[in-house]
Amino acid sequence: MRHVTPDLVATPQGAARIHWHPAAEPHTVLALGHGAGGGVEARDLAALAASLPSRGVTVALVEQPWRVAGKRLAPAPRTLDAAFTALWPTLAARGLPVVAGGRSAGARVACRTARDLGAAAVLALSFPLHPPGKPEKSRAAELLGSGLPTLVVQGGNDPFGRPAEFPPGPYDLTEIPYGDHSFQVPKRAPLGQDEAVSLLTVAVGDWLRARG
Repeated sequence: MRHVTPDLVATPQGAARIHWHPAAEPHTVLALGHGAGGGVEARDLAALAASLPSRGVTVALVEQPWRVAGKRLAPAPRTLDAAFTALWPTLAARGLPVVAGGRSAGARVACRTARDLGAAAVLALSFPLHPPGKPEKSRAAELLGSGLPTLVVQGGNDPFGRPAEFPPGPYDLTEIPYGDHSFQVPKRAPLGQDEAVSLLTVAVGDWLRARG
């Protein structure tokens, strides 16, 4: 896997950073934003960046300005959306279809902005359907509002929304059995951590290839 020097991209919210993981002969760019509690080193993002370039997908891990600046708390959703929008021309500059994606808060950003940005599709990893223990505060409207082909990959034990809680809609949903919000599986689970991560990367790779 080749990994080039990250790009710093100026946005009105400050400098963002794009970590490129290029494919030799790409058919798609997959832009992945991180969550509010972590960065681009998250288990699922790192696994996709490692595995997808060999399948013709250039992965761009998007580090929001607040993380680049070393801040601990994520800003308001509108600020996250504005930064993602500002760096989109850099993501699209290679002339390939760009799939907007991310994990947790990054998935919400992708769902809210993808249609207006002209994204080809949306990948939502660990979409936070509701705050833990508060299913009445649903964010389903964000997920259903993109109007684009969408894949949700969700841990079977995600407290932010288990797969069975998701409403019907025009999207695909892949469950990672026993996984939590970070796709970590318990040691007592009948599948190991590596197997769980492999399920995720294969599901995403197959979905992108079917679209490519």
